[in-house]
Amino acid sequence: MAVMNSNAAPAGIRAAIANFTNALFAWSPQSLTMLVARIGLALPFWYSGLTKWDGFLNLSFGARTLFAEEYKLHLFGAEIPFPMPDLFATLAGIGEVTFPVLLVLGIGTRYAALALIGMTLIVQLTEPDGWAIHLTWLAMELAIVTFGPGKIALDYLLGIDRPAKIG
Repeated sequence: MAVMNSNAAPAGIRAAIANFTNALFAWSPQSLTMLVARIGLALPFWYSGLTKWDGFLNLSFGARTLFAEEYKLHLFGAEIPFPMPDLFATLAGIGEVTFPVLLVLGIGTRYAALALIGMTLIVQLTEPDGWAIHLTWLAMELAIVTFGPGKIALDYLLGIDRPAKIG
């Protein structure tokens, strides 16, 4: 009995499929993809950040209360109160309004995405049942950190960060 090779398709057929796939998806430029990822990631953090402020540099009572009384870190089966809740509330509020702006403008993009990875991990520890959306955020954050902002970004225009090629 002959054993079938998993790469039994002739090289010509594989090349034709590869050429068809490349032609079909050539309309989706990497820079547009990265812009959409940056905006899609920025929006939930921005909207959350807006809820934490009562005017310029005035952290809301609600944000302080959430970090002091409601939010807990879920570690090893225990619920641990946030240490220094006012500091964490302030840092979260600053990060949630600053990093999205950097992402949308495309300035310091990889660093903003890296900071949001840290925030996402803390959010996951605070709200472990939200893993599905947190995993989505993490995928976008990792893509931005890995591939850069794309050409539709101030980082690119200023020559600060050139996008990595996918593949």
